[in-house]
Amino acid sequence: MGNEATCTAHFGKKKLTGKALLETSEILFRPTDGSPRLRIPFSTIKSAKAVDGELRVQSADGSAIFELGATAEKWCHKILHPKTRTEKLGLKPGMNVSLIGDFDSDFAKELRAISQNIHNGKINPASELIFLSVGSTKSLATGIDKAARTIRGATALWIVYPKGKKEITENDVLSAGRKAGLKDIKVVGFAATHTALKFVVPLEGR
Repeated sequence: MGNEATCTAHFGKKKLTGKALLETSEILFRPTDGSPRLRIPFSTIKSAKAVDGELRVQSADGSAIFELGATAEKWCHKILHPKTRTEKLGLKPGMNVSLIGDFDSDFAKELRAISQNIHNGKINPASELIFLSVGSTKSLATGIDKAARTIRGATALWIVYPKGKKEITENDVLSAGRKAGLKDIKVVGFAATHTALKFVVPLEGR
């Protein structure tokens, strides 16, 4: 999901030890003393710089300093130059893509800006990427069964599902993918409300 490091962090006058995680759109810090975790969305960051092994961030909620050592510069670069959603999903110009389920209009526009080989509502056998949007375990079971029968070679399946819903969880998605004979290899934040898990056919099965 991102990079992680055990480090000391300073939030204003508070000093804490814990695990910092650099996610696709935010920094998370989980203190080892059991204090509530701290979250800094990239969208709230006003400035970020790496100085002497420290990542110094100024956000809408105040200042934060993470003692990361050599990792500080890499994290700073990723914060200042975050990948676009299409880059995180591995979309490239001219790719053959299939969409199954409901996707927001913004995502459709992003796809059209990259490729005209978009197939909506059905899986094209030539697809290099398949996106399956599900909202419950029922739609997951139906969708992944059809997709798994279609995937060939290096074709990848992204399953997009809502965050924080009891109707479908990450474990449900992982379990369904593995049951279908697929291997999960990546997870990204698809949107503020949705997560995407990437599955492929294991090398030995291609």
